[in-house]
Order: sequence, then structure tokens, then C-alpha cells
Amino acid sequence: LMFLGTPVEIQRPRGVPLTKKQFYEESKPFTCLDGSRTIPFDRVNDDYCDCKDGSDEPGTAACPNGSFHCTNAGYRPMFIPSSRINDGICDCCDTTDEYNSGAKCENTCKELGRKEREVLQKMAEITKEGFLLKQQLIEEAKKGQQEKQSKVTDMQENKKQLDEKVEALRTVKETAEQPEKEAKERHLKAWEEQKAAIRLEKDKAKMAETFLELDDNEDGFVSVSELQSHAELDPDADGTLTEIEAQGLMGGAEQVDTSTFESVWPKIKDKYHSEVSREEEPAPVETPPDEVKEPVVDNDSEPYPEDDISEEEDEDDEDEDDYHEDDDKVSAQPTIKTPEKTHEDEEAMPPYDADTQALIDAAQKARDDFEEAEKALREMDDQIRNIEKELSFDFGPDAEFTYLYSQCYELTTSEYIYRLCPFNRVSQKPKYGGSETNLGTWGSWSGPENNKYLLMKYEQGTGCWQGPNRSTTVKLTCGKETVVTSTSEPSRCEYLMEFTTPAVCQEPANIDPSPHDHVEL
Repeated sequence: LMFLGTPVEIQRPRGVPLTKKQFYEESKPFTCLDGSRTIPFDRVNDDYCDCKDGSDEPGTAACPNGSFHCTNAGYRPMFIPSSRINDGICDCCDTTDEYNSGAKCENTCKELGRKEREVLQKMAEITKEGFLLKQQLIEEAKKGQQEKQSKVTDMQENKKQLDEKVEALRTVKETAEQPEKEAKERHLKAWEEQKAAIRLEKDKAKMAETFLELDDNEDGFVSVSELQSHAELDPDADGTLTEIEAQGLMGGAEQVDTSTFESVWPKIKDKYHSEVSREEEPAPVETPPDEVKEPVVDNDSEPYPEDDISEEEDEDDEDEDDYHEDDDKVSAQPTIKTPEKTHEDEEAMPPYDADTQALIDAAQKARDDFEEAEKALREMDDQIRNIEKELSFDFGPDAEFTYLYSQCYELTTSEYIYRLCPFNRVSQKPKYGGSETNLGTWGSWSGPENNKYLLMKYEQGTGCWQGPNRSTTVKLTCGKETVVTSTSEPSRCEYLMEFTTPAVCQEPANIDPSPHDHVEL
């Protein structure tokens, strides 16, 4: 009961709460509250324990299991163990527990009541303001959800059109790539034939040059003895080319003329070392690494047009073959004027003709258009998935927790920086440098049945050494601000984080905030 002004004292035995007054009537015998026995009323509070439940001595310390009721007018009533009655320590703010001990107690109930009302008033104000903020959050969330749902619907419609565009551009690309492929294959084939012809001419020239080198006596024949002067042609690699081995290379003949030498040449050309190259081969030229990497020289020393170089650079990847490896080797050598380099440069693939280049350009444009549309489609798919993921979360009965999504909140302690990203993860990072530790990823709401939205559970964080995976429980309390207020580790690898937010503020009860005195609760 609550009254304004002076409290009214209702007569009843000392230590008896108002709610049990009806069991203590002076005009009747007293029955123990557990029903165990009935005694004359004058044995109530006679400092002797008659009832097993201690109910006959509510105002004395006679019964070990008894309890004394502090009325505490102006503050909150309370029960204390009867053993504390008259023990010289003031337990009740109204001093009634020390009625016969001589302890000097002061009645502090009104002061305690005043302070409690201030706290309650402040909490009521916070709750009221928090609840108003919550209403705004709900309105914004509903509006945001509608906008996102509408956006997803529009994007899904646009996606259908983009799907059709991608498929149409795929067809255009494939249609353009077919003639491009055929034209490039024709170009490559013609070039391969040209290279084959050039290689054949080179081979014939080399064969004729070799014949003249081997024909020491210039009689128009290459004999077995003349061939034996080239030990590198030894088929069994014992370091000596015997007469029989030489004769074998020459098809059993003692000597061969230029016509017959054509059958000998394929057997020896891979091993043959030119006498001229051995005698006249210039000393190796040391070239700085930079020159090896970029063999670009001034115009005076470059025997080839710059266009030839650009043609090599522009060659399409799919046309590369073994000859490119040769070209790379040549280009990486010191820039010395040699016949070999000239021959290699002559084999560089010529540029595409105008018609082929036009087909390549058209196909490339079709590829670019297709890739651009395909990229736009992927980005749209990602956006749709992200919005649908957000819409799938349980953001509370009225979506009041929506505003926490994609946000993060930090708390810095003396050692760590704790970071809470609602509906995502919780982490801990050393304040003065070091790697971040995952304290759990979003699991579920885990509050009590009457309001599951008071606790968040984050699970499967980084494993503890020889222990479980870290996890965090986030306790939500009403507040005007959205902030992490504290963190602790009640159990090993299990963290507790306290978090205030207006989203959990309940509608405040309509209580008269004016001061009042409690007679009884």
C-alpha cells in the first residue's frame, strides 16, 4: 500500500509483516504457521521457540530458523534472519531490529527512499527517452525494409533483362569469334608455310656450305677421311669417328658428291660444328643485365626497322609456338649484328592484313561488350544476395534491431580493444599491436522465453589452446546510447559483453513520480 504524507502504523506483534497479521490475533490462541501445534498467544515473542518453523518468535532471536520483518517505512520492507535481532548491528533502516541491544541506530529509511526514487526517476527518464528512440528506429526499419524489398523486386526484374542482354551479347561474341578464328588460322597457316620454305632454303644453304667445308681438297666429293676430321659426329660418343662409322654415315660409300650428300646431311646436321664458326666465333660480349632485359639500341646499330619489333609485341597469345621461344632467346642476346639474328627477324610473323585485323577488332569489341554486361550481372546478383540476406535476419518483433546491422561498436580497456559487430562477429585485439582474435560469429538470440531479444549468442570463435572455441554472450540493456559498456570472461573462453541500446527499452509504466512513504509492500 502507498500513502502520501505520514505513514499509518498498524498494530501487530513485532517482526510480523502486514500480509500475515491475520494469523496473529491477541484474542485467540496462536497456531504455528506450519500447523504443527497451537499455543497460548502470550507465548508469541516470549523469547522461547515453541514452533518448529519459528513462526511464534518473529520478533526475537529465539528460533534459529525464524525471520524478522523490517517495516522500513519510507523505503523498501525486508526480512532478515532472526539471529540478527539485537545483535548490536543495525540491519533495518528503521532500527526496529535493535530494540533491546542498546545499539545507537539511526533511521535512514527516508534518505534511502529519496536516493532510490532519484535512481528510479533517472531510470524512468532513460527508459522513456529510449522508448521514444525505439519508436523512431521501428519506423525507420519498416521504411527501410519496404524500400529494400521494393529495390530487390526492381533489381530482379532488371536482372531478367540483363540476363537476356548477356545471352544476346554471348551470341554476338561467338558469332564474331568464328570468322576471327578462321582468319587468324589462315594467316598462321600461310606464315607457317612461309617459315617452312625459309627453313628449307636455310637448310639447303647450310648443307651446301657444309659440303664445301668438308671437301678439303676441293675435288667435288666428300670422302670418308674428310668426314673423319669431325669427331663430334661420332655416333657412339667414344670420342673417335672411325672409318667404319664414317662410312656408315655416308651410306657405305667411300665418297659422295653434292647430290648424294643430301642423304648424308640429315644424319650429321644436328651434331656438325662449322669450322668457320669455330675459327671466327667472336669472344663473348659481357652485357649488363639491363641490356639483356631490354635490348633496345640506337638507330645506328639497329639493322631492323622498329615496326618489326612492334609486330612481335602485338602477336596474339594463341598464335605463340616454338618459334616464339627462339625469338625470345634472340631478343635477350647482346645486340650484335649476326646473320642468325637477321634470319630470325625475317621469321617474325607479319602483321595481319586489313580484313583480318577488322575481324579481330570486331570480335574484341564483342568480347568487351559481353564481359562488361556479365560483370554488371554479377554485381547485381551480389547486391540482390546481400539485401536478401539482410532481410532474412530476425531483427526483433518490430525490426527495432535493424539499425545495428552492418555497424560495429568498440570498447577499449587497459589491454584490449573489443569490437562488436551485431549479427556478424565479436573480436578482441591487443591495444598495443598484435593479431585479432575471433570471439565468436553470430549464432542466435538466446534470451529467456518471455523475451529472447535480451541476449545475443556468438559462437565458434578462435579455439582456445587445449580448450573449446571461444564464444560470447551479449547482454542488452535499455539506454539512450548504443554502446558497449563492459566485457568480462566469467568462464574460460566464454566472454560476456554488456551492450546498451534503445531497441530493448520497454514502454514505461505510468507511475506517479512524486515522493511517497511506503508503509508496507
